[in-house]
Amino acid sequence: MFNKMLLLFLQQPDIEKKMEEAPNSAYETGVLIGTYLPFVVLVIIAYAIYYYSKRRRETK
Repeated sequence: MFNKMLLLFLQQPDIEKKMEEAPNSAYETGVLIGTYLPFVVLVIIAYAIYYYSKRRRETK
């Protein structure tokens, strides 16, 4: 877990560098979406699993 957090912080400067060197604003938007979308999807999946488990536990 710690290694993943460290890797996340190490990757941040690359994103900033890509933003500075972006040819236009559409590229910047694509970089942002590509960076944050996987985390958003994981949060949604985690919430769905939590909700399903909680609901299943309450029906027993």
